[in-house]
Amino acid sequence: MANTPSNMLPLGTRAPNFKLLDTTSEKFKTLLELKGTKGTVIMFICNHCPFVKHLNIEIAKTAVEYQHKDISFIAISSNDVENYPQDAPHLMKLISKEQNYTFPYLYDETQEVAKAYDAACTPDFYLFDDHLKLVYRGQFDNSRPGNGIAVTGEDLKKAMDALLAGNEINQKQKPSIGCNIKWKKQ
Repeated sequence: MANTPSNMLPLGTRAPNFKLLDTTSEKFKTLLELKGTKGTVIMFICNHCPFVKHLNIEIAKTAVEYQHKDISFIAISSNDVENYPQDAPHLMKLISKEQNYTFPYLYDETQEVAKAYDAACTPDFYLFDDHLKLVYRGQFDNSRPGNGIAVTGEDLKKAMDALLAGNEINQKQKPSIGCNIKWKKQ
């Protein structure tokens, strides 16, 4: 298990647009189609990462809670499926169903979207406001596999609550920690 931190894209960055295959609907979707009216969470995840598996139940619950508050959730997997076949799109669809994801699970085959977001690890979380400006990036919470801390989503939830209330979001944000994105060999 590698402990790779987020790269911490600068706050205020506009969300790069994309058009990716949604493995749950088997249709291509764009950011502009999927964005929320009050905010958008974009998370880079994958099927096999123990850090993602550790958070999956709470990610699904948090998504349902905040989707009702007009914050959309979008999951993207950018891993090299040739060397990591467990992250293949047909298996992404199965994981989405097993984990009760209520959000699209997109496949970034070229890895260009991960590069545009400067994503480094799974999971990697980004919260954008209603104008698609980055207001939070970093960890879901302090829980990691084996550290005994309960999974709550506290850090992301605090940022979303502040966004919804129109309050300033704390600029001191901790990077997410997880497995490195599995980049294709050049």
